[in-house]
Amino acid sequence: MADRSAARAALLLLPLAGLAMLVSCGRMPGISHAAPADGGPPAPAPPSSSAPSLAKLDPCALLSPQDRSSAGLTGQGKPKTIGEARACDWTVPSTFGVTVTLDETNGLANLDLSDGKRTKKDVGSHQAVQVSGRRGTCAVLLDVGGAQSVQVDVNNANFADSDLACSRADDVAGLVEPKLP
Repeated sequence: MADRSAARAALLLLPLAGLAMLVSCGRMPGISHAAPADGGPPAPAPPSSSAPSLAKLDPCALLSPQDRSSAGLTGQGKPKTIGEARACDWTVPSTFGVTVTLDETNGLANLDLSDGKRTKKDVGSHQAVQVSGRRGTCAVLLDVGGAQSVQVDVNNANFADSDLACSRADDVAGLVEPKLP
């Protein structure tokens, strides 16, 4: 009887472990930095002195308590670093996770968007690309100018319903966008 209870608990926790792995990666599969043809590391574009900067922004402060409530996020975000980019993770257990990444070295032109369905759109005054992945994932990537972008990634805990993930990513991108340079 104890073995059955332990097995049932393990099966219930498996989707959460998968979500944690996706959210901890901070990026949706198929969205990566472009690499040169020789396979070396991506070459970041030099910062432009005329481009607005993300340097003064805190990714976890981009969603106020009211914004988080509107987006269905129940807790504070957790700061993290993805490569050299600053990011913040919010997780709603057994439901979904959101990562907002401030990438100061890769504009939209530097990101590999070869996987997933791509849709160009405007979010507020920023040009953006929505990338709908498989298995309940979606990202909205906002162009901030120069070699910079803000990436909003959403992963559903049940690994299904990419349309819902895109709706959530659109909502969060709309909340974050007015605070961007």
